[in-house]
Amino acid sequence: MTGTVLLYDPTAPRMESAEIAQQVLVGLAGKVVGFIDNAKPNFNYLVDDLAELLTAQYGVKRVIKRQKRSASVPAPDEVINELSEQCDLVITGSGD
Repeated sequence: MTGTVLLYDPTAPRMESAEIAQQVLVGLAGKVVGFIDNAKPNFNYLVDDLAELLTAQYGVKRVIKRQKRSASVPAPDEVINELSEQCDLVITGSGD
């Protein structure tokens, strides 16, 4: 049996450092942290525990949580725009 297999490379092209808007966080105190839940089981429990830890022990001012429709699709542009405007740091995660 002969045939062709089409493969996709899911990695983004590497950007030159001049293209990246870099911001270094010196600490988390007073910062807003965002989480994007990829809709896998148990991530919500992890995020709740991390949010509590970040606010209680590291002085994070606020945590914003958003959830994707499913793990196999990217976050909607509205979510990306909202979090990029409101957060100092965004963490995407996985459960299971």
